[in-house]
Amino acid sequence: DCSMVKDVRTTYRRRHSYRTKSNKTRVVKTPGGRFVRQYLTKATNVAKCGDTGVPLFGVRAVRSKTARRMNKNERTVSRAYGGTLSAGAVRERIMRAFIIPDVKALLEEKMRKRRR
Repeated sequence: DCSMVKDVRTTYRRRHSYRTKSNKTRVVKTPGGRFVRQYLTKATNVAKCGDTGVPLFGVRAVRSKTARRMNKNERTVSRAYGGTLSAGAVRERIMRAFIIPDVKALLEEKMRKRRR
C-alpha cells in the first residue's frame, strides 16, 4: 500500500548538486526523527602486484586521502619492492638475477670444453 510510505525528500548537504559517482548518498533517519542524507565513500580496490596481479598482503585497501594520513609502515611492506610487488615476484627476480649469470658461465665452459 503506497499510502503507508512516508515522503522522504531530502537535499544534498554539500555544494555538489549532481547525482554522480563521487556524490553517492543514502537517506538515514536521525534519532530526532529527521531524514538526512549521509555521504558514502567510494569502494576501494586492493593493491595488486605489478608482475603477477596477485593481491598484496600487508597493504590496506584505502582511498588516497586516507593513505596519506597513515604511517609509512601501514602503507607498505618493509622489503625490497614492498607495497608494489608480491613476495613471490621479488623472489623470482632475485633468483633470475643470480641464476642467469651462473647458467651463462656454465654454458660458456661447456662450449670451451667442446672446442678443445
